[in-house]
Amino acid sequence: MKRILPLLCLFALALCVSAHAAPEVAAPSAVLMEKTTGAVLYAKDEHAPREPASITKIMTLLLTMEAIDSGALRYDDVVTASAHAASMGGSQIWLREGEQMTVDDLLKAVCVVSGNDAAVALGEHLAGSEGAFVERMNARAAELGMADTHFVNACGLSAEGHVSSAHDVALMSRELILKHPDVRRYTTLWTDSLRDGASMLVNTNKLIRFYDGATGLKTGSTDAAGYCLSATAERDGMELIAVVMRARTGDERLADARALLDYGFAAYTLVDVHPDEALAPLPVTLGERGAVQPVLTEDNTLLLERSAASALQTEVVLPGRVDAPVAAGDRLGELRVTDADGGAIASLPILAGESVARVTWEQMFRRLLRIGFCAE
Repeated sequence: MKRILPLLCLFALALCVSAHAAPEVAAPSAVLMEKTTGAVLYAKDEHAPREPASITKIMTLLLTMEAIDSGALRYDDVVTASAHAASMGGSQIWLREGEQMTVDDLLKAVCVVSGNDAAVALGEHLAGSEGAFVERMNARAAELGMADTHFVNACGLSAEGHVSSAHDVALMSRELILKHPDVRRYTTLWTDSLRDGASMLVNTNKLIRFYDGATGLKTGSTDAAGYCLSATAERDGMELIAVVMRARTGDERLADARALLDYGFAAYTLVDVHPDEALAPLPVTLGERGAVQPVLTEDNTLLLERSAASALQTEVVLPGRVDAPVAAGDRLGELRVTDADGGAIASLPILAGESVARVTWEQMFRRLLRIGFCAE
């Protein structure tokens, strides 16, 4: 069902012609994706391999948050910086070899000021070395279907063969914010500090302060990569991911991300679809019980254009009865969703909410006996 829902949403979007003009994006590569469904709302040269700079760290954050949520790592674990981690150039928090810092503080350093040294220190702590951690990064990228991506380091410093695409950055951004929402405790910080206030931090992502609903996520820039950004924001229960790669300036990447997000929030909305009335139990022929309860799946959220979302109609399509045996999760029928003119938008499966075994011969004989006695 998790694979079916994005297809349903894409089908629904394809039926409509947006009343909102597509945003003007100056950067050569960009993607706008909705978090819940994974639907792509805008794309421009989205599969072109480009240097990702520090938005590489989204994968570093993903692997770190996965380790925390699995119990393999804790926020208060102490990490000792290696000479290699301390040697990173570019944006950094100036870790010293042998300096100790908690995972919590290192995550703050990665998310707020894009500390290269902090990212490498986390990777080494998790995998033993940066090289071993990069292997994990590439393996996880493959699992997510990031076919345009190959990582060489954990922080995004320029390196031959270190590439990703706007599409792939959106994929890993979605995985991070969808599965690990606790990362917001770092990505939404505008200012903070480390080392008991001795080191001040100001977020490199200005949207956190100046864009309504901004939730993150990660900036990046090098001479070779240009200015990159994966920007996330949430309004009215819908979270969007705007990825911009190789913008010419920092202001251009912010303007492009803002235009993408503005377009998404103006044109689209999430709608939870339900039947007009509660689903009644469905009779079961030759079942140990006489009926089974139909249920909708948890994935009953559709991404729709706002112009189509206000006049949805639903129709429950179920048979008069079903034959036993019935297994929990068996498809019993569908909930058809149409627009005001009756045009098809989506079809959501209606499933059996429980199992009903087929009655045995012995049980059938006993039933007949009871019927006979009652008849007398």
